[in-house]
Amino acid sequence: MGNLVSIGKMAELENGSMKEVVAEGREILLARVEGKYYATDNRCTHVGGKLSQGKLAGTVVTCPRHGSQFNLNDGQVVRWLNLPGPLSAIGRMIKPPQPIGTYAVKVEDDTIFIEIQPPA
Repeated sequence: MGNLVSIGKMAELENGSMKEVVAEGREILLARVEGKYYATDNRCTHVGGKLSQGKLAGTVVTCPRHGSQFNLNDGQVVRWLNLPGPLSAIGRMIKPPQPIGTYAVKVEDDTIFIEIQPPA
């Protein structure tokens, strides 16, 4: 089991919104969708765009740089790059799709915690 780290209060995040928080030196994307909280790495695995500056649609976050999309439930890639056909194919060859890291979220009273695993 990892360390539980406080990352904010429930009232600090409206439903359907997201923000960047820092926990133990890591940039974390914290999102609230339909009353549920999600925490993932804040950097896109393509070229490191800040996902917290992208768009949130349901549980899918879109990177503001090249349009890659990730599911907040499990970090899996929904779409890798949003480029015209040949450019998207070249982009996939140069850097294959990679999911983002996710964190277990626990809400206790009005405080939001995430579980951070120790380094392997």
